[in-house]
Amino acid sequence: MELQGKRVMVLGLARTGCAAARFLIEQGAEVLVTDRQSEIELSSEMKALAGLPIRFLLGGEDPAWLEGVDLLIPSPGVPQENPLLQEAERRGAGILSEVELACRFIRAPLIAITGTNGKSTTTALVGEMLKAGGDLNIFVGGNIGAPLIGFAGGDWDWGVVEISSFQLEWVEKFRPRIAALLNLTEDHLDRYPNFQAYCEAKERIFAAQNDGDIAILNRDDPLVWSMRKRVRARVVSFGREAVDDGVYATREEIVWRSAGQNGKDERFSLARAKIQGVHNVENLMAAIAAAKAAGVTAAAIQKVIDGFAGLEHRLEFVREKNGVRYFNDSKGTNVGAVVKSLAGFSAPVLLLAGGVDKGGDYGPLEKEIRRTVKKLILFGAAKDKIRAALGHLTETVVVEDLAAAVRDADKSSRSGDVVLLSPACSSFDMFRDYTERGKRFKALVQEL
Repeated sequence: MELQGKRVMVLGLARTGCAAARFLIEQGAEVLVTDRQSEIELSSEMKALAGLPIRFLLGGEDPAWLEGVDLLIPSPGVPQENPLLQEAERRGAGILSEVELACRFIRAPLIAITGTNGKSTTTALVGEMLKAGGDLNIFVGGNIGAPLIGFAGGDWDWGVVEISSFQLEWVEKFRPRIAALLNLTEDHLDRYPNFQAYCEAKERIFAAQNDGDIAILNRDDPLVWSMRKRVRARVVSFGREAVDDGVYATREEIVWRSAGQNGKDERFSLARAKIQGVHNVENLMAAIAAAKAAGVTAAAIQKVIDGFAGLEHRLEFVREKNGVRYFNDSKGTNVGAVVKSLAGFSAPVLLLAGGVDKGGDYGPLEKEIRRTVKKLILFGAAKDKIRAALGHLTETVVVEDLAAAVRDADKSSRSGDVVLLSPACSSFDMFRDYTERGKRFKALVQEL
């Protein structure tokens, strides 16, 4: 792809936008960067790009800025309804997502992982399995860690990338050698007009694959499994029940069975696995499917299963105080994630939830709340909506902020209880992102 001399507009000056702008400058493009925020609000991002020949257009969205623009690169947080994108489409300018731009300059085969929940853990697992498998040059990035564009031009054997629905909205030729879709539940309905549109965005991860590629699908998720009829790649599946070809789990182990290898089984013990819960068994099955598709040995995979301790903000154990265990699940930003997190506990749970509502239904939480939540402690912008939907199921209180929620949990809990931050909402009413929210929760718990 030739970028020399092209006028390219980057929409959104967050982490991805900054990385894209730097890459475009290196390729000889004339770069314009737009953002709704002001120069003062973007001071740290402006500092990161200081000295580069970039024209900044901040504090608005003027269609006149599109004059002479050949290509637009929207950051993942910029919706398709953005007026500049709408006008660019009308004018016939090209629009590519950052991952689409990156894939034009990355020669290594990619393993791409998406889904509503479990993406980051599965991506990290696959990356560790490939690294354990031999002397290979592996990168892990995308929606986890560094933007994909930052790996363009490198000498890589494999790339393992987490991909969000937002990043898939403007892809054309993005073609992972191995692509996995883990699950689909309601999420980002504040961005998409309906659940179907969200699912269609996720399915685009398979759009450019052909019969030489591999699509990994969850047999236990009806929406995901239905895609086997539409994908062109060879399907490898995972799920709870035994199959003749694919990955399945028992209580003690995960089995990889390949019909192409005369029914050969490889069995992976869960006895020493550090990450627990039904959702993590699903993540491990998907990771094993991807790693085996990439040629990783059974010994390397087992080593990672035994040693992988999980990721920060994903059911992360914080401390035990007076017999009460505290867990940080700040990454639980949607209802489906919280359902799976609660399913992993048998002890009584005090659930801290709230933040910015994402337009979904809180109803799927009802069963787990009735089963294990002894108290619901709500904070943030969505607290009243959550109380209206779930407050009749258990003792429920509404508090001012996260600090007040932690104090209430400390006073209300008894030895043997679990205090779980799993918000079912995004964090932007009170925090920069789920990471800041999780770190704040951990600090508050350590101060008790």
